[in-house]
Amino acid sequence: MHDVIISGGGPTGMMLAAELRLHGVDVLVLERDLEPSPVVRSLGLHPRSIEILDQRGILDRFLAEGTPYPGAGRFAGIEGPRIDLGIPHGYLLGIAQPVTDRLLAERASELGAEIRRGAELAGFTQDDAGVTVELTHGDALRAAWLVGADGGRSLVRKLLGVAFPGEPARTEWLLAEVRITADPTEVAAVSERVRATQKGFGIGPAGNGWHRAVVPAATVSEDRSTPPDVDEFRARLRAVGGTDFGAHSPRWISRFTDATRLAERYRVGRVLLAGDAAHVHPPLGGQGLNLGIQDAVNLGFKLAAEAAGWAPEGLLDSYESERRPVADDVLNLTRAQSELIVDEPGPRAVRRLLTELLDLDDAALHLAEKVAGLDIRYDVGDGPDPVGRRMPDLPLASGTLYARMHTGRGILLDRTGALAITGWSDRVDRLAEPGAPFPHPAALIRPDGYVAWAGEDQADLDAALHRWFGAAAR
Repeated sequence: MHDVIISGGGPTGMMLAAELRLHGVDVLVLERDLEPSPVVRSLGLHPRSIEILDQRGILDRFLAEGTPYPGAGRFAGIEGPRIDLGIPHGYLLGIAQPVTDRLLAERASELGAEIRRGAELAGFTQDDAGVTVELTHGDALRAAWLVGADGGRSLVRKLLGVAFPGEPARTEWLLAEVRITADPTEVAAVSERVRATQKGFGIGPAGNGWHRAVVPAATVSEDRSTPPDVDEFRARLRAVGGTDFGAHSPRWISRFTDATRLAERYRVGRVLLAGDAAHVHPPLGGQGLNLGIQDAVNLGFKLAAEAAGWAPEGLLDSYESERRPVADDVLNLTRAQSELIVDEPGPRAVRRLLTELLDLDDAALHLAEKVAGLDIRYDVGDGPDPVGRRMPDLPLASGTLYARMHTGRGILLDRTGALAITGWSDRVDRLAEPGAPFPHPAALIRPDGYVAWAGEDQADLDAALHRWFGAAAR
């Protein structure tokens, strides 16, 4: 019997598997595809996701494969000022999703997660003791917990009967990597001309002789699980751009839409949802993959606590209460961008106004932090401003704070030298750092990097330790 089975081996599933393995959880990842997908649905990582990778000691792997771009990126295609976010990783990391997928899968495997490719969930039943998972080829597996990280068309979510309200797709795009015969000058000129009036169109180099092209589809497909063929793709390029650029030999072709939906619940009994299984939205702003990685890190230590038997009451339910509002906020961001890219008088007027507002430093910083995932404040109870927010990396006498977070344990950053974690030292590390540049005497930092408590009173600290890390060991 496994502690946790994860259905879906994308970035959310692999990040969650790695987080669980940090705590010794027996985890099995089921991935229906025999080989990793070559489809490049995401092109980058936002600052908060980059911080998470740094906290786990694996950022160097991603930096070696990607390209940093200053700032937090565009909003609805508007080129605002490059805001200094005031953090070490205040940049976008350009990296294709297949590379991110590979690096996260390697990490999960290194930590001991079992990854079973060519294995697809067909159904499940749950009881008070666990979940029985049925596979398409007839086998049955048993686990204490099941997590559906199986994408926007999640079978786990459907079998749970969890509603997925929102807005259906109104627009569909075709996306592909192809070879072309057209002259590069022509490609650049046509792309610039068409994008001036037709948002959602573009074509450009993708490396090694490939070009990445996106074009609006003629209609919204009834069955988006079937990829378009190259003839349909060329026909849409001609219809929208006036030329098909001599596109041929596609490496892959895919569809995506502007459907926006949010699961009503993230947990039913011993089954949970994460990533696109819990929320779908247009890819504007590149939020999806980043949102899923951050879901996984929030869920990981909470589910590990349940598996280990020390989770305090309500800890696992805080996954939904914390992450669902974040997803709702991201959906609002992408809805706004979807409206702003429409080439009509109203959206054009709003775009002009927003362009003016982004010249104001406060407005630009607010939006940049929202897109970057840096503005989140979880409702963890009363406390001074840092409580509920991500803890930035801090220089310490012993190195840096993030370098001390690689194991995924809680941390007490103690500037007083007088506080204790008696009874919790198996789950929390104490760092006595009197010179740490933090505005409060001490801070309790959760494994996901968010501040759970700040102050100097030992009784208050003990209460926070009990709330987030369970009862003290005897």
